Amino acid sequence: MRIIGLDVGDKRIGIAISDPMGWTAQPHSVLTRKNIEKDLDEILKICKEYEVNKIIVGLPLNMNGSYGPKASEITNFSQQLEEYSKISIEYIDERLTTKSAERVLIDADISRKKRKQVIDKIAAQNILQIYLDRLNR
Repeated sequence: MRIIGLDVGDKRIGIAISDPMGWTAQPHSVLTRKNIEKDLDEILKICKEYEVNKIIVGLPLNMNGSYGPKASEITNFSQQLEEYSKISIEYIDERLTTKSAERVLIDADISRKKRKQVIDKIAAQNILQIYLDRLNR
């Protein structure tokens, strides 16, 4: 069984998948958002393909740890996904995961255009790896 990690944004959703043992997260893809039904369908297809039994969603908390409008939007989306997929969802504080992903890509001398194409799935990988590291302690 695998775990999927999601970095949910307004325009794109970064997706990462764990290895079958649940030790490492690998970037999978970036889903360009269309509408809620199509977004949920695409995520569910991936979950079925990889036999996912848990979904980890990055929750964009404010720097002081409080919920803001973005966190509420993500929670709403996640609740719809959980009802639709019947797969349990857990949240991970995603503060600075996108910045961390961007730093890695800049250090690797990836062009701005290419960074835009992969940053969301790298952020999803970071979110999922944080969860897996906590799980395997």
